[in-house]
Amino acid sequence: MVDTLASPARRALNAHTVLKTTGLLWFLVAVIGQWLFAYYVIAAYGPRTASGNWASWDEVGLIQGYTAGDLIGNLAFVSHALLTAVICIGGTMQLMPPIRNRFPAIHRWTGRTYLLVAVVMSVGGIWMIWGRDSRLTDLGGWGTTINGVLVLITAATAFYFIRQRKVDQHRRWAMRTFILLSGVWFTRLGYMSWAIATGGVGMSRSLNGPFDMFIAFGSYLLPLAILEVYFLAIESRSSAVKLAVSGLMLGATATTALGVFGAWTMMWSPHI
Repeated sequence: MVDTLASPARRALNAHTVLKTTGLLWFLVAVIGQWLFAYYVIAAYGPRTASGNWASWDEVGLIQGYTAGDLIGNLAFVSHALLTAVICIGGTMQLMPPIRNRFPAIHRWTGRTYLLVAVVMSVGGIWMIWGRDSRLTDLGGWGTTINGVLVLITAATAFYFIRQRKVDQHRRWAMRTFILLSGVWFTRLGYMSWAIATGGVGMSRSLNGPFDMFIAFGSYLLPLAILEVYFLAIESRSSAVKLAVSGLMLGATATTALGVFGAWTMMWSPHI
């Protein structure tokens, strides 16, 4: 008699379920973290902007927010900051299957808006880094610039594939765009999780420590690499590969949760 519970097909199915579950778990933690970030942005900048107290933007922990006499730069900054909330909420909603499946028209139009905003934010962010000197180090500026260029590439590719009605390819490129567009968010989480776990080893006030140099690029390249490994594991027929990547996803989930906790308690909530 064949033991179906121990069959390779059943083991592969179980491993695939575990992998999908760990991916969903990370996404749920990311949704919480991104919505908290969106709430922080709205609460910290909305009232200050509406009341005309633009100079107080610098009180919420920014590199450079308000610049006296620079109307265009100030408007560009606050637009960029508040659009972050749109990206955080809209991006996570785009990746929710219930919304995508039950409301395809909404998903389609919000998706187009999301990609358009991604392009605007990337171009605007690069301009602020080099046009307004909104950077603490040149290395950090280049890290964010490359991040923005990659967003432009992935957003254009995602739009191309949906125009070709190649839905699977579109979804993967849209997920890559989501990860890359979350680079600034990942940077904050990376700093907080590392500081809590290690006490700040390799971090410097001048942002030229080993960890500072790593996070300038690793904030988006590492999550992107994990996403690519997850894609490969989804397609793999090996139960061992799926379970190994499931462990990786659990580690990513724990790190993300720790970063969200640290960012909320030490970076975001004190300014609300």
